[in-house]
Amino acid sequence: MTEVGAATSRVADEAQRRSRLWRDPKIVMAAASGALFLVGWLLSASSAPDWISSIFFVLAMSVGGYFFGREAVEELVFERKVGIELLMSVAAIAAALAGEVLEGAMLVFLYSISEAAEGYTEEKTRSSVRALMKLAPKVALVRRGGEATEIPVEGIEVGDTFIVRPGEAVATDGTIAAGASAVNEAPVTGESVPVDKLPRDVVFAGTVNGDGALEVVATKTFADNTIARIIHMVEEAQESKGASQRFVEHFGNIYSPIVLALAVGVALVPPLVFGASWDTWLMRATVFVVAAAPCALVISIPITLVATLGTAARNGVLIKGGMHVEDLAKVRVVAFDKTGTVTYGEPSVTDVVPCDEQEWQETLALAAGVEERSGHPLARAILRYARREGISPADMHSHRALPGAGAVAIADGTETYVGSPALFERELGTSVDSAAEDIARLQSEGKTVILIGTESGVRGLVALQDQVRSNAAAAVEALHDAGVGKVVMLTGDNEPTARTIAAQLGIDEFHANMKPENKLSMVRELNSRYGQVAMVGDGVNDAPALAEALVGVAMGAAGTDVALETADVALMADDLEKLAYALELARRNQRVVGQNLALSGVVVGLLVIGALGGLLTLPAAVLAHEISEFVVIASGLRMLRS
Repeated sequence: MTEVGAATSRVADEAQRRSRLWRDPKIVMAAASGALFLVGWLLSASSAPDWISSIFFVLAMSVGGYFFGREAVEELVFERKVGIELLMSVAAIAAALAGEVLEGAMLVFLYSISEAAEGYTEEKTRSSVRALMKLAPKVALVRRGGEATEIPVEGIEVGDTFIVRPGEAVATDGTIAAGASAVNEAPVTGESVPVDKLPRDVVFAGTVNGDGALEVVATKTFADNTIARIIHMVEEAQESKGASQRFVEHFGNIYSPIVLALAVGVALVPPLVFGASWDTWLMRATVFVVAAAPCALVISIPITLVATLGTAARNGVLIKGGMHVEDLAKVRVVAFDKTGTVTYGEPSVTDVVPCDEQEWQETLALAAGVEERSGHPLARAILRYARREGISPADMHSHRALPGAGAVAIADGTETYVGSPALFERELGTSVDSAAEDIARLQSEGKTVILIGTESGVRGLVALQDQVRSNAAAAVEALHDAGVGKVVMLTGDNEPTARTIAAQLGIDEFHANMKPENKLSMVRELNSRYGQVAMVGDGVNDAPALAEALVGVAMGAAGTDVALETADVALMADDLEKLAYALELARRNQRVVGQNLALSGVVVGLLVIGALGGLLTLPAAVLAHEISEFVVIASGLRMLRS
């Protein structure tokens, strides 16, 4: 099993284990601490001796403080670090030594609840992504040795043919060998409408088959399929911290020792210097430690980021870490590659124009007849269009390719050619005057023109073009609405083609005839002229520009290894409109983080003033502290909304 597969298996097992509330040890210990605290409180309110209730309070402190107390000692001994856990441990012990065992037990119980809630909340925000593992079936119907046998999905090997019955989920990534159906890809790509699938189309693990049976040839093992790779990437992303989170953690590492030192000063200086009451100032120091502990401040960012990453992945956008969420919020310019990004990346027939009163169906049949045995992309596009229109290729033989020019085949003893205008004019010496006007018009629209004819004359032409994605114009408009100042297209294609597509999509600026190194330098120039740039490409020939941009965005994350490896963000369903969604989500994340930091700072400031002024009791400080923590957690979880 590969690293991705092993990691994914561990993730799934851990997610299943922790998904039940009462199997989380922190929650169990917090509940036990609460039960012991309740018994102690009831005993203290009765006529029972104080030492009996104190035993239950000490037990509540020991049970509830086990996890965070152990973490405090480990940080202090092995990392030489004073953390929030140590502050809380010191405060609880100080309260108990001062005779306020009830208050110490309350502090430990409430803090253990907040610790358990924080861990459980982070786990729940990951669960929507981890739940993808449950979408894949446990067994698959695999055809081996002429027989179809059900085997565990882990036993599927690359090259195996497995059968997906109507209504079943696809066991692993593969290519359809036979059958046709509509497949619901929403769980993996975020695509809301089922996608029609035909032979040679790709299907992904976890997607749900519609009404037709499919035979699929596996291209990935279960451990390495799309779902496994997505979960592995999201797990890595959630461990990747943004700049603001790293700052807050660094701040906490400095702030916590200062709080502890000040607490010691508060406890010692007034009694030693001014003769004040030891009990009063020891309790104020304890309250100060609780009040000044920056728990809400420290958890405000990771909770929000984890929720944001999970929500983005659930909606078909993979963001590879917290720093990239922050970077997305800064983007002011979006630069697109053309081929495979704003277009589908494969030619399609746009026009069929007959000559000499010939019917367009006959022109298309002749073109398809000549191209029937060719593997050239233009030939495949013509054959695909003919099939869609119900036109059968003309009956021909002696097919022959003309490298760099076209193809030729024989029908009724006559050679019929399909090729560029240059083939007819220069190689065959055939006049193209009858089609000259149509050739010029179609080429001015950025289309590739293919002529069909014989040495005696042109019989028609076919125009082809890499088709613009159906929602590309809407995506550009959505980016403008999202506050992007400039949308730019960088393409290696010719200028007429680039100008036509830019005008069609509402793109602000375009640059044609660009090599990879030109795109890289243009990204730098756009950054200096307009602000931070996000570059959107296919993750291969655009790699230099993707790396240079503040955020590199790859198309086609589902099933494309290179896209997942090279980009900071991947659009899983090739849906450009998801980019505007990602920008809006990132900016919303920054707003929520800012609100949480401000709230945390205000609460800590007020509690510190109250603690030093003797306005707060320990229970009041503990309660206010934990309430602020829960408020911050709830605020961060707003990012779970799509």
